[in-house]
Amino acid sequence: MDLPPEPADFADFWRTTRAELMRGPLRWRIEREYDDATLGRRVEEVTFDSSTGERAFAWITYPARAPIRRGVVVSHGYQGRPDGPDEHVPVPGAAKIFPCAPGLPRSHSATIPARAAEHVLHGIRARETYVHRFCAADVWRAASVLLERFPGAERLDYNGGSFGGGIGALALPWDDRFTRAHLYVPSFGHHPLRLAAPSTGSGEAVRRLLAREPHLRPVLDYFDAAIAARRIHIPVYVSAARRDPAVLPDGQFAVYEALAGPKHLYVLSTGHPANPAELSARDRDLAHFFAH
Repeated sequence: MDLPPEPADFADFWRTTRAELMRGPLRWRIEREYDDATLGRRVEEVTFDSSTGERAFAWITYPARAPIRRGVVVSHGYQGRPDGPDEHVPVPGAAKIFPCAPGLPRSHSATIPARAAEHVLHGIRARETYVHRFCAADVWRAASVLLERFPGAERLDYNGGSFGGGIGALALPWDDRFTRAHLYVPSFGHHPLRLAAPSTGSGEAVRRLLAREPHLRPVLDYFDAAIAARRIHIPVYVSAARRDPAVLPDGQFAVYEALAGPKHLYVLSTGHPANPAELSARDRDLAHFFAH
C-alpha cells in the first residue's frame, strides 16, 4: 500500500505544537477519590488545564497497596468516556490515567461540540485550530499529570482505540516518555483512502465536508495517523480489523505498515463492534506484549 506523502514541515509543525501546548503549569487537582470494588482499584477523579485553555477531566486508577513503578495513558473512542474508567488494559500493576479528550463527555467545552460528527470538524479550516491538535496535546498533558502524581513511575505506556488509536499515533512521535503502545482499530489513517470511502464513523462528516470544500484538504495531512506512524520508533502493538463500518480497515493497516519501530499486528475479523471472543484472545497476547 502506498502511504500518503508527508508535508515538508510536518515535524516542525508538531514539535512547535508540543512546545506551545505543553507550556505553562498543569494546575491539576484531585476532585474526588474512592475505592472501586468492581475495578479492585483506588480511583481518583482529577481535573487539569487542557491545551485548549479550559479544564480537562480524567480518572486515575491504581492498586492501593502496591508500589507504583509504571503508568499507562488510556485514551478512548469517539463516543468519549461518559461512564468511568475501564480496566481492560492488561497491565494490572500500573497506575492508569483515563483522560477525556477536549470537548468530549466529561471534558465539556463552551466552544467544542461533543457530537462526533461535529467535533471532528471543529477548527478544521486551519492546522493550528483543528481540534485533533489539542486532543494530541492533552495526551501529553495527561501523561504529565500521571507522572507528577506518581513520581516513582519508571515507565510509561499508551493504549488507545479507534479515535484514541489515531490520536495516539499523532501524539507518540513527539513524546519520548512513552516506551510501548497499543493502537486498537486506529482511526485517521491514510486520509486519501478515508475520503474516498463512505463510513458510519466520524470520517463520513469529514468526507462530506471535503467534497464541498476541497481547499481544506491540505490541513488533514498534518493529522494523518499513517504519516505520523512513520516517526514512531517504540514497540507498537496494532489490533486491526478486516471489516469495520466505522473506521476504514485500509486506514488501520496503513498505520501498522507505516510504523518505523518494532511492531506486532493482531488481526480481528470485525471492528465496531469487535467479536468479544477475539478480544479476549487478543488481550492475552497483549498482556505478553506489555509485560516486556
